[in-house]
Amino acid sequence: MKNEMNNLEEKKILGIPWNAFIFGFVSFLNDFSSELTIRTLPLFLKNVLNAKTSVIGLIEGVADSTATILKIFSGYLSDKLNQRKWLVTIGYGFSALSKPLLYFANNWMFVLVIRFLDRVGKGIRTSPRDALIANTTKKEELGKAFGFNRAMDPAGAILALIVGSLIIYHTSKNTSKLTEHLFQILVLVSIFPVFIALFLIIAFAVDIKKQNSLTAKVNLSLKGFDKKFKLYLLTISIFTLGNSSDAFLILQAQNRGLTVLEIFLMLAAFNLITTLSSYPAGILSDRIKRQYLIVIGWIVYALIYLGFGLATKTYQIVALYILYGLYYGLTEGVEKALVADLVPPEKRGTAYGLYNGAVGIFAFPASLIAGLLWQYISPSAPFIFGAILAIMSSIMLLKVVTMKQEYF
Repeated sequence: MKNEMNNLEEKKILGIPWNAFIFGFVSFLNDFSSELTIRTLPLFLKNVLNAKTSVIGLIEGVADSTATILKIFSGYLSDKLNQRKWLVTIGYGFSALSKPLLYFANNWMFVLVIRFLDRVGKGIRTSPRDALIANTTKKEELGKAFGFNRAMDPAGAILALIVGSLIIYHTSKNTSKLTEHLFQILVLVSIFPVFIALFLIIAFAVDIKKQNSLTAKVNLSLKGFDKKFKLYLLTISIFTLGNSSDAFLILQAQNRGLTVLEIFLMLAAFNLITTLSSYPAGILSDRIKRQYLIVIGWIVYALIYLGFGLATKTYQIVALYILYGLYYGLTEGVEKALVADLVPPEKRGTAYGLYNGAVGIFAFPASLIAGLLWQYISPSAPFIFGAILAIMSSIMLLKVVTMKQEYF
């Protein structure tokens, strides 16, 4: 078993650890599908179904919390059963079957059910997938592995948005609002890539079982984890409370006068920045303390959100949203690599579940609060609220970094 593990750690494709490479392309294909449907869903809800922003906040909050709370149990289950690949396969299969149902959406309750089913799939797959990547990667290459995986996600989004932009250009170039017909075309185009991604997992992803893990005491609690991991979860939780769904950024862009085509092109540029920054950030995090990159990313987030709250011109919104990609590039892969640093390999599934669960518990109130702030105070209010909490979290994480080693 140990030799099998060592052999897989040495097995690479173009210098990328095997599972990280496979799941990188799975993320590429899956995000191609999601970008055409899930990313445009807020516009569909508002422009076609005339849903209020509080309803959009409710849908996004339920969706995010469903996914991330389920990640707790799927991560724990993958540790308990000492099997991860089949959980990942079921999760991606669940999402693949639910996305086509958006073609038939005709009211916001139906959309809520579909988003719930899609996020159930994400909740089942994410923690076991992250553990698969971490457990088949050398510790000194964790940043590279997660950085590559994170970079491929927006790379798929870029291709999707280019395809979507071409569809919009040839069907409704000057439309300022998303139409039902256009949304249904995007849904149809999005279907096939997710099934190709499912095939890649079944055919090429590799699962390594840990020795003695069936007899290990795996439990769904923070007991047995180091204090530094617990403090990290607390900091992530506070940050997430101000990190509402990106749906509100898209609505703000439309609110400032961008057409649907312009929004798609803006999102493509945003994802390009994320792609270009994710992999280098992951490699850099293997050489310096990962916490410092996370703090830099959170400060970027705070400045961008503050800018969104104060911006009044279209070009300001476009510039801010494109730069917003830097926040994702600097943090998402690095945050996951840091989790692997802080816990033993046999508990990584549970650790990723708790990490994603901490995000999920606060994701629902974050989006719901944002929707209420938008509707009852002003469209700028949720962004200013998010900026304040991001600064608070950055200060907290910096304080945690400077504590003695036994605390972090």
